[in-house]
Order: sequence, then structure tokens, then C-alpha cells
Amino acid sequence: MRPLAECPRARLAAVRAVLTDIDDTLTTDGRLEAAAYTALERLRAAGLLVIPVTGRPAGWCDHIARMWPVDAVVGENGAFWFRMGSEPGVRVGGRSRGSGSKLLKRYVIGDAERERRGARLEAIAERILREVPGCAIASDQPYREADLAIDFREDVPELPRASVGRIVAIMEAEGLTAKVSSIHVNGWFGGYDKLSTTRLMLRESFGIDAEADRARIVFAGDSPNDQPMFEFFPDAVGVANVRDMADLMTHLPAWVTPSRGSSGFAELARALLLAREEVQ
Repeated sequence: MRPLAECPRARLAAVRAVLTDIDDTLTTDGRLEAAAYTALERLRAAGLLVIPVTGRPAGWCDHIARMWPVDAVVGENGAFWFRMGSEPGVRVGGRSRGSGSKLLKRYVIGDAERERRGARLEAIAERILREVPGCAIASDQPYREADLAIDFREDVPELPRASVGRIVAIMEAEGLTAKVSSIHVNGWFGGYDKLSTTRLMLRESFGIDAEADRARIVFAGDSPNDQPMFEFFPDAVGVANVRDMADLMTHLPAWVTPSRGSSGFAELARALLLAREEVQ
């Protein structure tokens, strides 16, 4: 990882879409600080597409899509995306929603299959709680529709790496895809992840070919479940706390901000906006 200040201005100026993790990327110590929220607003007002890509649940994503200055949100590590808009038609960054806009939801897995898988997730959760002392079902689990979130440091005392690894091992033994965020281990049935659903969402909802345009897309993140995004997008950016869990990653972002969390994301936004101003 190299300092963000070393990223060529021309590459920053070419960016047309900003994708971002939420926990510990937009937030600091669990709080969405004004600097990060304002950065989202400024990026979108400048005409960039702004899309959180998060492990957080459907209930949260409903609110985010409706209320935040964003164009869409990918949730539960790729189980779905929500956006405000109208069909047919495509919204672009910076444009107002209009009186006819409504919440549009697109799930990767159908309703009946999600319900069937949910019953199996409950049994797996019981096993994990029995076998890994100190962990807990994540407090946002009631708002989830497609995955299981096990808390290892959000509302419980931080567990050692070995315990986190044990949670992952149990999930995988039960046939789940397991990913570690900065606060939870998330598990789900299916081969999708943040990247696969983001690519599908960009194509279906915004007419963007992520493969062809990935040099014009920036992703900001901080944790192991962001690795598919770090690997795919050549100018992916980590906020400074990405170093905290670097020992659990094989793919790191190209660039890193000076500051952690909200402040780091605000630094990225300033760099993008300044680069755009310089070429205009």
C-alpha cells in the first residue's frame, strides 16, 4: 500500500464512481461522523455515483437507500442492492430523485430460498455460540434477510484471532461462505460476495461495465471482507485502520489514507474533488 498522496492526479480526476464500505471506513468507533457524511454529499453533488457496499443488514440498507446522499446500497455482503428510482430508467449521481421515486429492491436469491436457508442459519448460530465462548449473535441480526452475523468485537469484548478463525471454520464446515469484517463474521449460503453483486448492480441499474470501467471506479474499505474489491479495483483505497487486520488479508488496497475511519474517507473525497477541479 502506498500513501494516497502519491496517486497520480489524472487517475483521481478520471474517477466517476465511489464505492465504500461502511463500518470503520465511513464510521469511527461505530459512529458516522459529519466529515464522512458531508463527503458523501459533496461527492454526489459533484456528479459522482456514490454507493455503500456493506455487510450491514437489509433493515439498515432500507434506511440508507432512502435517507443518505447515495445512489444505491449493496448489503449483507452482496445478498441484494436497494436504490431509489423508477422503472424503467437509470439514475445517475447528483440528480434529484423526483416525486415519482420509490425504493427498488433487487435480491440475488429468491424469497422462498432465502426463507429456507434462514432456518438452517439458526441452527448453525446455535452451534457457534456453544463452541466459541465470548461471541454473540450480532445485534443487527433481526434486520437481516440472507445471512448470519456473529459479533466478535462490536458489542462484546474483542475476541482473539483464534476465536475468529474458529467461527470461520465452523461456518465453512456447515457449508457457508464466511467473511470477516472489522466487527463480525458473516456467513451465508451461496457464492456471491461484495464484488459479484456490485458488478451485477452496476450493469443492471447504471449501465456500467465494471470490467471495462474499473479504472474509473474507486472502492474504499478497511477489512478482510473487502478483499475481492481491493483485488479487482486497481485504485482501491484503504483508510489507515486497514493495517489493523492486514495479517488476515492476502489482497490489500493500492493506496492508504493518512487517517482512520471517517477522517480517512473524508481525505479520499477531498483528493478526488480537488483532482476534478484541477482538470476542469
